[in-house]
Amino acid sequence: MRKLVSFFTVFTLLFLACEGPQGPPGFDGRDGLNGLDGEVIASSAFEIVLDFTPANNYEFIEPYGFNVLPTDVTLVYISWEVDNGQDVWRLLPQTEYFNDGVLVYNYDFTQTDVRFFLDGTTDFSLLDPSYTDAQVFRVVVVPADNVGRIDISNLEAVQEAFGITEFSRR
Repeated sequence: MRKLVSFFTVFTLLFLACEGPQGPPGFDGRDGLNGLDGEVIASSAFEIVLDFTPANNYEFIEPYGFNVLPTDVTLVYISWEVDNGQDVWRLLPQTEYFNDGVLVYNYDFTQTDVRFFLDGTTDFSLLDPSYTDAQVFRVVVVPADNVGRIDISNLEAVQEAFGITEFSRR
């Protein structure tokens, strides 16, 4: 008897819950964080060739030229060497050791630009031009919540994860 009463109670509640007039339509929502319109979550990338000189204080600032969200992360890779005709890319920072100190290729970024710079204890003015001239970098801006899900030290893995097939040249 108890099962029969429970069955009718549940059936009645379900049946009654599905009846009635439709309520008023809701307000249009916004897609982003804190009420801001959402952005397309995709990665942007470019390649740049730089010379580090005393005239530019061994640094270079490049505006993105596209919208970067406050939560995005910028990754920078340097063309480190060529192995059997293939470029080998390394995630910055990268360090070279010399008898008189160290050279560090490094970067920092804001929401509007990325800054490439030399750091370290060696005298930059005495460096061979192979360390300062025509340095090739690839810049990838990715949504921050995706950074921990892939091996960011591997440029090919980053390209595959974010569908990057080419780097625009600057």
